[in-house]
Amino acid sequence: MFKKKLEIIFLFITLLSLAVLSYNWYQSHLFDSSPISDEYRELIAEKESEVLQLMQRYYGFTLDIPLIITDKLPAKSYGVTVYDSGEISIYLNKKSMRESMEYILDDVIAHEYAHALMFKRGRFEHKSDGHTAQWQKVCQDLGGSRCDRYVNHDDVIMGKMPF
Repeated sequence: MFKKKLEIIFLFITLLSLAVLSYNWYQSHLFDSSPISDEYRELIAEKESEVLQLMQRYYGFTLDIPLIITDKLPAKSYGVTVYDSGEISIYLNKKSMRESMEYILDDVIAHEYAHALMFKRGRFEHKSDGHTAQWQKVCQDLGGSRCDRYVNHDDVIMGKMPF
């Protein structure tokens, strides 16, 4: 009798686990195969507008550069600013949005616009120039709350905790 109840409980837990895994896989597939939601687009546009207003206030101009959302960046990269033949583009990693949209809004957009501003002002000559003290000040001026050299994964993980 006890063995039969244990088997039923085990079967129930197994089926429930399969249902949860299937649901999570389906949600992941939907996110990967669909454009980002209108809500995410609006949040990104609002943050971009804030950053550009701060740029105007502190530096006297704004940049009209494309902010491109892509799923082609490596999973560990939240964003990247590209300077190629005088053209500047900012790319945000769609895959990272699922992990931590809050981190992208609070830190990554200002971080990447700080790079773009440094490119525009000609303050980037060597690879080691990317995260200088001057860049950190620009990042903070543009509203970046944590202008570290790279992504602080502890911030991302802790931002998800309910406490």
